[in-house]
Amino acid sequence: MDDIRPPVAQGSTRFLDELRLHIRQNGLAYRTEQTYLFWIKNFIRFHSRQHPKHLGSHEIEAFLSHLAEQRNCSVSTQRIALNALVYMYKRFMGVDVGDLRFSPAPAPKRLPVVYSREEIAAILSHLRGVHRLQVELMYGTGLRKAELLSLRVKDIDFGSNNIFVRGGKGDKDRTTMLPQRLKSRLIQQIDHVKRLHAQDLLDGYGEVYLPNALSKKYPSAATDIAWQFLFPSTTIGKDPRSGTLRRHHLHPSALSKQIRKAVQAAGINKPAKSHSLRHSFATHLLGPVHTNLAVAVMSKKSPIEERIARFGGPK
Repeated sequence: MDDIRPPVAQGSTRFLDELRLHIRQNGLAYRTEQTYLFWIKNFIRFHSRQHPKHLGSHEIEAFLSHLAEQRNCSVSTQRIALNALVYMYKRFMGVDVGDLRFSPAPAPKRLPVVYSREEIAAILSHLRGVHRLQVELMYGTGLRKAELLSLRVKDIDFGSNNIFVRGGKGDKDRTTMLPQRLKSRLIQQIDHVKRLHAQDLLDGYGEVYLPNALSKKYPSAATDIAWQFLFPSTTIGKDPRSGTLRRHHLHPSALSKQIRKAVQAAGINKPAKSHSLRHSFATHLLGPVHTNLAVAVMSKKSPIEERIARFGGPK
């Protein structure tokens, strides 16, 4: 349950606790909260643990330049650190840091890893059960791993043949197509979730974690089958916020491990990353001639992605 927000001590006046509450009150995703706090802590440590109120633009520039020059961070990493610090100063502390001048990280020259259709088939041949379904869904829809694991039963709409992605990257919602060839297996998976949930209720469990304080607004939703995770964990775990015993979704590391083993077993000499399934989806959807366009489209949560989705997934 490492994607559930832990509680913040009521009435705490610690700087980072107040910042954490501010992030939550502004509705930022928990992943964003974790990332921002990570870089803000690094910034504070870099400047000998001085309080941010005693630091300013010059110190921000020095830290960001250090990331590029000494730590060889990527452009995206440096940008994330910048976003975290700008949020802290501008949004939380109300301090305008002005135009920052720092050494930029070198632009990456790597191309995304894309599996061929034959390689996808080989990978799938070494997967079984729920993990095969998960990989087919990522390849057939362009879902990110975190988006896949966060799916609830209610997010699968068989009537419109859509999958609803809630709080994706950038904390944005969107829809993607539901691959027809996976429809019957998704129905079977939901039936499995229903049976598991019914047993959990009999055993005195059955509550699922609800985001954004929905449990207060809809008290009964936590035990509603619609809100149960599409890919539930095989075990009951303790919610770090409340101590409640509940069933969360499968852990991301389990899926990553299965993908890595399948890629190795298939004899594919490419990095075994779940995100490559997303790149492969975009490339195969638009065709090899439009690979760069495909990657550009899939890197954003824009209406373009939703429009191309209507053409259907990879054949």
